[in-house]
Amino acid sequence: MTIAQSLETLEKRRASLAAEIASLGDLRAGSVTPTTGRCGKPNCHCHQPNDPGHGPNLRLTYKLNGKTVTVSMPDPAAIGKAEREIAEFRKLQGLHKEFVEVNAKICHLRPAQAEPGTESPEEKKRPPRSTRKSGKK
Repeated sequence: MTIAQSLETLEKRRASLAAEIASLGDLRAGSVTPTTGRCGKPNCHCHQPNDPGHGPNLRLTYKLNGKTVTVSMPDPAAIGKAEREIAEFRKLQGLHKEFVEVNAKICHLRPAQAEPGTESPEEKKRPPRSTRKSGKK
């Protein structure tokens, strides 16, 4: 396979990945995690020895501006929706990683071409330094 064929194959893969990314549905970062705990009522069963407490209660946890946000999930439909959105986000992460890798390969294979108006290294050489002494003492 020549470099041109390889470049063409990589460019097609990059276009395919971009189309896959564009076709993703609703997505969000985060995770759905179970929590258990004890309530504030001292006579509740959760305060008895060897009682596991209340729960598990499922919550959506994610980062927003560097802070962790936790949202209680009201019903199974909301949990399912959040899990689907998180799964789409995980797909995006995988596609993004491959997209960057394919672009790095393209950059490595693509031959360098001089930009209009740029000088070659020989043209950039500085003139020799002056041997004249300055008048300062």
